[in-house]
Amino acid sequence: MPKSTAAQAKASAAATTAARKSRVLIADDNEPNRELLEVYLAEIDCEIATAVDGRDTLERVAEFHPDVILLDVMMPKLSGFEVCQRLKGDPATSPIMILMVTALGELGDIERAVEAGTDDFLSKPVNKVELVKRVENMLKLRHVSDELERLRSYISSMDDDLPPRP
Repeated sequence: MPKSTAAQAKASAAATTAARKSRVLIADDNEPNRELLEVYLAEIDCEIATAVDGRDTLERVAEFHPDVILLDVMMPKLSGFEVCQRLKGDPATSPIMILMVTALGELGDIERAVEAGTDDFLSKPVNKVELVKRVENMLKLRHVSDELERLRSYISSMDDDLPPRP
């Protein structure tokens, strides 16, 4: 494929990705908590999926490709700390924005969440307005980051099309 056609294909793929609806994954082992978070996020134009434990969260990430994860800390099979660390340690999933939602409020817990790689955290009980604004801001940040990466890729492909300098 000629380089200019390759650049056009990249631009087309980027436009398709940009056009898809935002995706939020809610990971919590407590069903009433998942349902409440879903209701709170209903005013945001996004697709929502849920996960019931740490392993389920990793599986859902692989198939759903969320932009943001609301991640409970205290879950069976793998804790939210472990899930966050795995996702942030993998280049394929590290751009996903993670908002840890937890009943834990000790300074050590917050430090542990930061060390695991979380982007932000909220304490339970969750305030609806605060949750919605944080998720909206995380989605905006994620989409700006994605657009920046698309632009870098496009510029790089354009550089490849230039004749060599003398």
